[in-house]
Amino acid sequence: MSATRSSGPSALRLTLNIWRQKNAKTPGGFEVYRLEGISVDMSFLEMLDELNEKLTVEGREPVAFDHDCREGICGACSLVINGQPHGPDRNTTTCQLHMRRFRDGDTITIEPFRASAFPVLKDLSIDRSAFDRIMAAGGFITARTGSPPDANAIPIPKVAADLAMDAAQCIGCGACVAACKNAAAMLFVSAKISHLGLLPQGQPERRSRALKLVTQMDAEGFGACTNERECEAACPKGISVANIARLNRDYLWASLSDPS
Repeated sequence: MSATRSSGPSALRLTLNIWRQKNAKTPGGFEVYRLEGISVDMSFLEMLDELNEKLTVEGREPVAFDHDCREGICGACSLVINGQPHGPDRNTTTCQLHMRRFRDGDTITIEPFRASAFPVLKDLSIDRSAFDRIMAAGGFITARTGSPPDANAIPIPKVAADLAMDAAQCIGCGACVAACKNAAAMLFVSAKISHLGLLPQGQPERRSRALKLVTQMDAEGFGACTNERECEAACPKGISVANIARLNRDYLWASLSDPS
C-alpha cells in the first residue's frame, strides 16, 4: 500500500471544471460538476465514467471524451488536466492516471487538447485526423520485403535498433502539440521519421519521406518548433527531442538534394 493512499481517505470529494462545447463552430465554456465517493483506486477515465453515469441518471447530457484501449498504448485519451496534457504524472497517459494522485476536496480543470489543427468535435473530444493525413503522405515503407525474415538475417547495429524502437513508442496522442505554445507537431513527425529512417528497410525513401511528411505537416496548420522542449516533457512515452534534430537534418539533406 502506497504512502499516499494510507495517509489519506479511500474516497474523494471532487469539484470538476469541464469544458463543454457542442462542436468546432460553437463557442464553448466551463461547467462545474461535483462528485463524491470517488475511489482512489479508480483511473481518471473511470472517474469520468462515474460522472457520466450520474449525469445520465439525472437526465442530463454526458460529457464526450475520447478513449479506447485504456491501457496506455492507443493515445486516444487526450485530455488537459489542470493545464497539463495527460495530467501531472510524467510518462503517463490519462487512462493510466489514478485518482490517488489527487486529494480530497480538489478542484480539477479538464479541457481538450488546444490546437487549430485539432478541432473540437464535442466537449473533450477532438479531431486528430491531421496526424492520419501526415502519415498517409509518406509515413510508410513501400518496398516489398516478402515474408518476415529471421530475426538476425539483416544485421542492424544495436544503437540504431534501440533508437528506432525508442521512436516507435510514439502513440500519436497529440500531447506534444497540446503542450507546445506554437502547436507544433515536430515531435510526432520526427518520431515517425526516426523509427522508419534508422532501419535498413526505410533508407531508400528516407529523403522523400522527410519532405512529404514535413510538407503535409505545414499544410495541416501546425506551428514551428522553437526548442523549448514542452513536447518532450508532456509526451507519455518520453520521446526525445533528439528526434527533431534528426528530422531537421533529414529535411535539409532532402531539400538540398531535391530543391523541387
